[in-house]
Amino acid sequence: MKLAMIGLGRMGGNMACRLTQKGHSVVGYARTRETVDEHKAFGILPAYSPEQVIEQLEPPRLLWFMLPAGNVTEDGILEFAARLQPGDMIVNGANSYYKDSMHYAESLKAKGILFADVGVSGGVWGLENGYGLMAGGETEAIGRIKPLLLDLAPAPDKGWVHAGPVGAGHFVKMVHNGIEYGLMQAYGEGFELLKRKEEFGIDVGAVAEAWQHGTVVRSWLLDLIAGFLSQDTELESVAPYVADSGEGRWTAQEAIELGSPAPLITLALHERFRSQDENGYTYRVLSKLRQAFGGHAVKATEDDKGG
Repeated sequence: MKLAMIGLGRMGGNMACRLTQKGHSVVGYARTRETVDEHKAFGILPAYSPEQVIEQLEPPRLLWFMLPAGNVTEDGILEFAARLQPGDMIVNGANSYYKDSMHYAESLKAKGILFADVGVSGGVWGLENGYGLMAGGETEAIGRIKPLLLDLAPAPDKGWVHAGPVGAGHFVKMVHNGIEYGLMQAYGEGFELLKRKEEFGIDVGAVAEAWQHGTVVRSWLLDLIAGFLSQDTELESVAPYVADSGEGRWTAQEAIELGSPAPLITLALHERFRSQDENGYTYRVLSKLRQAFGGHAVKATEDDKGG
């Protein structure tokens, strides 16, 4: 297939590269020329303006957006939609609020433009291992992008799902990230307990490595913990500050609206808020986890900034 990837950041850039490796033709566009040029070596067809994107695609066109959620995504969709024609299609792969995607779809439908919302998980590891994909949209829309879903996923029959109509993809991804909050919080608290039992002198790195095999708490997140604890068990250079990117808030709000109890997810969200004011090993673990699976920046401690 031929498509345009709008946004070549950590996720979009790697997804574009994976698709070219699978034989697809990808026009790459980003907000800076430098970012586009960085991806030319991977087979991306460069575009430096919306007009150049459109010129390189034949109708029916397919544009996959991987911009930051919120105003940036909305502005980008509106900018390109004005240049599209009936039968063209937009995919929103950002971590957008599901109601925003439903709004985009309704607006585009009036212009005859197809739309799908696809929640994407996999972080910086997706290029090599494949992405978890949660798609929302009508059957026609999902059918059109199915070849891309098959090649972006870890395997054609694994790691992707047509979750339901428009909005369902981002709703499922929202809940996925809420669960992620809870799992990360539990791991952080557990390793904090191990660390505080000073009279035992527990090697938390060795414990993490041992737990990777045969235990009921083994997981990819634990693999990542074992990886960075094998390098540094103290994490003293990492500030105990854990960012909140929005999905946890939306999950907690939705739980309230639906009357569906989600105390652990909600508490994990509040613990992220608390991390901005309190020191603790728990938050150092969580901060490093976000860096390990998603490439998110780690805030350095004040003592480490000058080193």
